[in-house]
Amino acid sequence: MASSQAHLFLLLTLSSLIVTQSATPVAAPGPTSSPLNITGILDKGSQYKTLMRLLNETHIMDQIESQLKHSSDGLTLFAPTDNAFNNLKPGTLNGLTSQEQVALVLYHVLPKYYTPEIFETTSNPVRTQATGNNGAYTLNVTTTSSQVNVSTGVDETQVSNSIYAKFPLAVYSVDKVLRPSDLFGPKAPAPAPGAEDTGKVKAPDAKAVAPSKAADATASGASLGRRVGWVGVVVVCLGSLL
Repeated sequence: MASSQAHLFLLLTLSSLIVTQSATPVAAPGPTSSPLNITGILDKGSQYKTLMRLLNETHIMDQIESQLKHSSDGLTLFAPTDNAFNNLKPGTLNGLTSQEQVALVLYHVLPKYYTPEIFETTSNPVRTQATGNNGAYTLNVTTTSSQVNVSTGVDETQVSNSIYAKFPLAVYSVDKVLRPSDLFGPKAPAPAPGAEDTGKVKAPDAKAVAPSKAADATASGASLGRRVGWVGVVVVCLGSLL
């Protein structure tokens, strides 16, 4: 009898454990973080083909996606439309060197995640990813009535709409290609011919000096001739007295 009770107690205990385990919910696996597909983001807009081509040709697409994996500040991309590129002066892009094309594309990338609200409190100038001999290329961002305006010193345009805005990446559409003044601004005028000789004392011209010396020699000879003539007159007069 005691053995039967022990077996019954064991069965009840095992049944209780099985029911408890089956009632415990199994946690679903969390979502895995996947790299941002910038091409997919831009391709949804169907009007950024020129920008995507430049991002790939300059290998900046890979650079941006790599940065987003490790950046704690995020990135912001201004995306000019195909019409914005078409409105450039013919030959503008082809007239740039490979290094200048890289600088132009990186000028559209800000090394921080910006929302319209963050733009409102941002101090100008805003640093971009592009750099040159004078350091980082910058631009100015202003906001008026919830409208974000971007100025480069050469171009000024409004941010049309937000294509993507989820940390760590924000992508904003713009209707103009942002041209940095470092590449497209007025160039310093070349020095005028002969300007480097200003302040230098020029040596006298040998040809100009020679006639003067000849004139001095002629005058000296004439003076000597007059003195010799007077001596002759004096000698004749003395001779007549003797």
